[in-house]
Amino acid sequence: MSEVQKKLQDLSDDYQKLQGELSTAVEARQKLESQQQENTTVKKEFDLLADDANIYKQIGPVLLKQDKTEAVMAVNARLEYIDKEIKRIESQIKDVQDKSEKIKMDIIQMQTAAQQQQEAAAA
Repeated sequence: MSEVQKKLQDLSDDYQKLQGELSTAVEARQKLESQQQENTTVKKEFDLLADDANIYKQIGPVLLKQDKTEAVMAVNARLEYIDKEIKRIESQIKDVQDKSEKIKMDIIQMQTAAQQQQEAAAA
């Protein structure tokens, strides 16, 4: 019986580890979505500006003048990168959820089998 308990404990530990990974991945996705929203807002603001408008980029404590085309390209590139990262993280979340579900089912099956063995031994 102790072997079954050890297997259950190992599965439980794996499940808890996966839940931690899932939590970390969800936090990462939320952070990326926040960055995506910020950059989308910046892109909308750029669309409202005239082509000869002054745009400044903050680098440390200094503001440097930047060409509008260059600034728009940088924001678009950032949005592209964020989109790819969100897709990657969502894939990672799905994988972790699938693994968690499998382990959860294994735990339930083992618990049911152990309970049936106890009932059979008692009868």
